[in-house]
Amino acid sequence: MNDHDRNTGTGGNTGTDGDSGDTGKAGGAGGSAPVGGEATKVSVASMIGSAVESYDFFIYGTASAAYFGSAFFHADNELVGVLASFATLAVGFFFRPLGGYLAGHYGDRLGRKTVLNWSLAVMGLATVLVGVLPTYAQAGVIAPVLLILLRIVQGIGFGAEWGGAVLMAVEHAPPRRRGFFGAVPQIGIPAGLLLANGVFLASDALFTGDLVWRVPFLLSVVMVAVGLFIRLRVAESPEFTEMRESGRIRKSPALDVLRREWRTILRIMTLRLAETGGYYITTSFVLSYVVLADIAPSGEVLTGTIVGSALGLLSHPLFGALSDRIGRRAVFLFGSVFTIAFGVPLFLLVNTGATVMIVCAVSLALLLSHDPIFAVESSWFSEQFPPEVRSSGISLGYNMASLVAGALPFAATGLYGWIGWAGPAALLVLLGVVSTVAGLLSAETAPALAGERAPAPAPAPARVG
Repeated sequence: MNDHDRNTGTGGNTGTDGDSGDTGKAGGAGGSAPVGGEATKVSVASMIGSAVESYDFFIYGTASAAYFGSAFFHADNELVGVLASFATLAVGFFFRPLGGYLAGHYGDRLGRKTVLNWSLAVMGLATVLVGVLPTYAQAGVIAPVLLILLRIVQGIGFGAEWGGAVLMAVEHAPPRRRGFFGAVPQIGIPAGLLLANGVFLASDALFTGDLVWRVPFLLSVVMVAVGLFIRLRVAESPEFTEMRESGRIRKSPALDVLRREWRTILRIMTLRLAETGGYYITTSFVLSYVVLADIAPSGEVLTGTIVGSALGLLSHPLFGALSDRIGRRAVFLFGSVFTIAFGVPLFLLVNTGATVMIVCAVSLALLLSHDPIFAVESSWFSEQFPPEVRSSGISLGYNMASLVAGALPFAATGLYGWIGWAGPAALLVLLGVVSTVAGLLSAETAPALAGERAPAPAPAPARVG
């Protein structure tokens, strides 16, 4: 069944942009989407692949907070070792925009599926190699150099992942259910984090010495193989296929969107700060904070992260489905406002040192701050761009936020060393304020609410082909 025909005039309608024939509505991210089983199959496949890549990326964050300071950096002061470790964590984030640029460009030229498979393979290779690196004690300064190089490759691979994964789901989905199906790949993030922390807890119980952090990296080879097997069995995005068959592929889609839609890209970047910044402060920084401040073992933060991630497996599709009914912006603002309100209470709860309080603080921050925002990003961001530059637009906007987010655990650690826990708490509140303002200034695009009132993207540049 051609869902484009079925949904024309209901907010997933197409509009013409002059003589170009582009999808003119910001809500036009669902051109010829099949319904039912195919949309479910594709969204689940995207979720599984995202979970594997997220596992690869997040085990580095956990290892940075708990192990890499002593394994790769020769520092007598524990705080200095953590800072150096978080600096290498940030390097991966700084290279994610490059991955987003490459993935966006080739995703709009070669297809969403092709880029997804390559990103997963590259990410997996870099992760496995981290697991066999020599430590500083074994190889000296070459060890952290190799670690940084592999982290760069990880950053490029992870930056290439998100845009293609969510577009495969959104572009296969019926327009009025994009929020729900677009949120399914987002489950891959908490699933990957859940898996990463679970594997680290198990590894800590089963092994000693360097094997504790090496085994989680080495296990990636199995997960990547499973992810590739599943992704190779799904069809290319119907919107990209239609675009290719009608000769609407652009020569330089990433450059085109940077020239024409840079304001939208910057807005997406600021929208993400509360979600991505809050995420890494709550997980990576708090993990090291409880040890540096001698509050509790890091395992209690890991437990809270696991509880919050488990709840995220259900909360993401629920928040996504809710956004199909009450709008993307309303769900988003719930999460960003909660970030503001919970910035100080988060640390007050952690500072009690009580296990139940720490677990509740971390899990609540993930459930009610991160999840509502992250659940709607795939559909809301996709609805901002026409299909010819959609992969480029959302990949660049999403990953540009990483330039800020990657430095936040480092900045939070530095603020803690300067003024105590109030510093990172204030930083978290500030991120919530920035994203809330950006959300208030952004237009609603959910077809059930926006309909014909959805704003049209800026005129697209001339096509090639």
